[in-house]
Amino acid sequence: MSSKEHDVGASEVDLSTHVGSLALPNPVMTASGTAGHGAELSEYFDLSLLGAHVVKSLAPYPWEGNPAPRVHPTTAGMINAVGLQGAGVEHWRRDTLPQLRATGARVVVSIWGRRLEDYALAAANLVGVGDDVVAVEVNLSCPNLEGRAGIFAHDAELSSEVMKAVQVCALPCWAKLSPNTDRLVEVATAVSEAGAQAVTLVNTVLGMVIDTQTGLPVLGRGGGGLSGPAVHPVAVRAVYDVRQALPNLPIVGVGGVTDAGTALELLMAGAQAVQVGTATFADPRASMNILESLRRLLALRGIAAIRDVVGIAHRGGLS
Repeated sequence: MSSKEHDVGASEVDLSTHVGSLALPNPVMTASGTAGHGAELSEYFDLSLLGAHVVKSLAPYPWEGNPAPRVHPTTAGMINAVGLQGAGVEHWRRDTLPQLRATGARVVVSIWGRRLEDYALAAANLVGVGDDVVAVEVNLSCPNLEGRAGIFAHDAELSSEVMKAVQVCALPCWAKLSPNTDRLVEVATAVSEAGAQAVTLVNTVLGMVIDTQTGLPVLGRGGGGLSGPAVHPVAVRAVYDVRQALPNLPIVGVGGVTDAGTALELLMAGAQAVQVGTATFADPRASMNILESLRRLLALRGIAAIRDVVGIAHRGGLS
């Protein structure tokens, strides 16, 4: 492809992609937990221009989240223990979704629960939600919940049971998995067999920051989830390993996407789409900027279609 450099105009690059049965005009999305529950980012750019807008995870009930402080900057990102605060699926559907719907965005709604029954109820609350809600991302991997014994995404059997239960929503379901386990490929296989059309890789890496003045953790809950550039190589490895083991399972890559290059790296590792998360806290336009720069980068490299680079690391690289 290097021989074609400068032969492709940016406007000619085909960014369209598929995540399972879902066709998207481009591969760039927001990441759950970083762009609000609704249309908060619409004052910065047109949400309908992204491949999809992923909202903050919702339970089938209101949830207050963890005690403050909840967020702290790190050397190469941030650590958080927000704990999935939200008003619940029914409130979101009634009071928040209409504002988001008015933007024309393709909406991916993220759901979570503390028990299998919670996931099933959250999914049931989405029945008939409307065509602009294009998929459900099932958050199996948040590490910040009080009172849970472990993480769903660390157990292949439990993850499989959840994915079977959420099929009641009759929407494409993606499983968001955890990097904090050596069973990632096993869990990805289980959720795929249970009905997941795709996997989102990855959620945050477990971590902790201690204030050396007080000798205590800086977050109110103690530990939290590390995100941002520091976790990008972890995300690339996760995407690569799952693509290698399960070449037909669609993947959404997330973790440390800050520019066109880091987005392209996840695509080359095997993701069909990417999500932009922590970068949005520094610049609310980050996802839109990355989309625009990705188009320019591909044109500069002489790459006419995004599908030409998806998984290329498994096919001998660029020629």
